[in-house]
Amino acid sequence: MIFFKKYKDVLLILLSSVLYFFVAYFLDRTNFYQLLFLWFSLFFCFYFLIKNKKIDVSTLIGLTILFRLIFLFSIPNLSQDFYRFIWDGRMIFEGFNPYLSLPQTFIEQQKYPIDEAINLYNGMGESNGSHYTNYPPINQLCFLIAAIIGSKSIFASVITMRLLIILADIGILYYGSKLLEKLQLNPRNIFWYALNPFIIIELTGNLHFEPVMLFFLILSLYKLHQQKWIWAAIFLGCSVSIKLIPLLFLPLFYQWFVKRNVIANEMKQSLFNNEIISSETLHNDNLKFSFNGLIKLFTFYLIILTTILILFLPFYSSEFINNYANSVSLWFRNFEFNASFYYVFREIGYLFRGYNEIAIIGKIAPILTILFLLIITFFRKNTSTKQLITALLFGLSFYYFTTTTMHPWYLATLIILSIFTKYRFPIIWSLVIIFSYQAYANNPWKENLWFVLLEYIFVYGFLIWELKKQKLIKSS
Repeated sequence: MIFFKKYKDVLLILLSSVLYFFVAYFLDRTNFYQLLFLWFSLFFCFYFLIKNKKIDVSTLIGLTILFRLIFLFSIPNLSQDFYRFIWDGRMIFEGFNPYLSLPQTFIEQQKYPIDEAINLYNGMGESNGSHYTNYPPINQLCFLIAAIIGSKSIFASVITMRLLIILADIGILYYGSKLLEKLQLNPRNIFWYALNPFIIIELTGNLHFEPVMLFFLILSLYKLHQQKWIWAAIFLGCSVSIKLIPLLFLPLFYQWFVKRNVIANEMKQSLFNNEIISSETLHNDNLKFSFNGLIKLFTFYLIILTTILILFLPFYSSEFINNYANSVSLWFRNFEFNASFYYVFREIGYLFRGYNEIAIIGKIAPILTILFLLIITFFRKNTSTKQLITALLFGLSFYYFTTTTMHPWYLATLIILSIFTKYRFPIIWSLVIIFSYQAYANNPWKENLWFVLLEYIFVYGFLIWELKKQKLIKSS
C-alpha cells in the first residue's frame, strides 16, 4: 500500500501506456466487452492523473505526446474512414477531382486510377464507396499530403495523417492554454481535452481530423478575444474548410460584435472623461443597437465566406455543387446512429404512421436547431468571450441532441469548448459514448437501443445536475 502511494503516478502512467498499446495494436472492435474494460480503465487512470496537482504541466505535456505516439505505427481498428481519406488524397495526387466520382464506379468498371484501389475500396466498405466525398478542401489537403508521402503505401499514408493530427493537437494545447490564461481560467483545464482517452483513441487512433478543425477554431477564438477579428474570421473559415460544423456558430457572434461594441465605446468615453464606469454599463442586458458593430459583424461573415469560397475554388464545377449538396444531405435523410431525441420521434412515427419518418424528421431537426440558435443569439447574453463560448457549447449540444446521426468523434468539439466554461457534461459523454460501439459487436451491424438509452441517461442526468447547480450559484 505504501509502495502504491509512493509510486502511484508512475504506475498510472505505465498502466495507461500498456492499455493504449493494446488498444492500438491488438483490439478488435467486435469484442465490445474487452473494449469496454480498456476504455473505463483508461478513464480511471486519466481522472487520477488530471486530479493530481503534484504532477507538473511539463509532465502532462509529455504524456499528451507520449500517449499519441504509441498509436503512430498502428492501423486504425475502430474506424474504416481513413481508407476513403487515402483514396481522396491519391485521386488529387493523380490529377482527379475527388468530388466528381464514386470509388464504386471505378471498381465496377474495373478501372483503377490510383495504387491499391481495390484494397482501399474494400477497406472503406460499399456504403462509403457508393457516396460522393463530403470532406472540405483543407481536409483534402491533408489527404493530399499523405498521398505525396505515401502514394504507394497505406501504412505510410496512415503515419503521415496521424502526425498531422498530433501536430494539430499540440497546437490546440498551446493556444488553448493561452486562451484559458487570457480568460483567467486554470490553464491545466486544457488537459481535460489533451489527455482524454476518447480524444486520443477516437481522433489520433482512428484518424478523424477534428483536431485540425479545432486547432483553427481555438486559434480563431483566441484572435477574437484579442480583438483581431479579421484574423479570427480567416481562421474560422479555415476551420469550416475542414469540417462544416462551425457554420452553426455564425449567428452566435451577433452580440459579441454589436453589443460588445457598445460596451467598449461607453467604457472608452467614461475613461476619457475620467468617469467611474458603472456596473449598469457593464451588465446592462438592454444595450442599444450599434451600427458600427453590425458593419463589423457583416464584414466578419464576408471574410469567412470568402475564405471558404477561395479554398473550394480549385474544385469548383456545377457537378461538384450538386454532388456535394447530395452527399451532405444524406446525413439528414438516410443515416441514423447513436441518436437521442430522434429515436424517440422515430418510434412515435412507427406507432402512428407504421414506417420510419427519417425523411421528415431529418428536415425538421435542422430547423429546430436554427430556431434554438436564434433564441440564444438574441435572448441570451453573449457579449464576453466566456459567454460566447458557452453559447457555442449549448448551440452545438442542441444540434447533437436532435440529430439523426451522432458519431463518437463529433463529440470532440463539445469537449474542447467545455473547458472554457463551467460545464463538464461533454467529459461525461466522452466516457459513456463508448456504449455506442456495441453496435459493431453484431454481425451484421445493429444497434442495441438499451445501450444508447444508458448512454443518454448519464449525459442528460449530469447535464440537468450541472444546470441546477449553476442556477443555485446564481441565485445565492
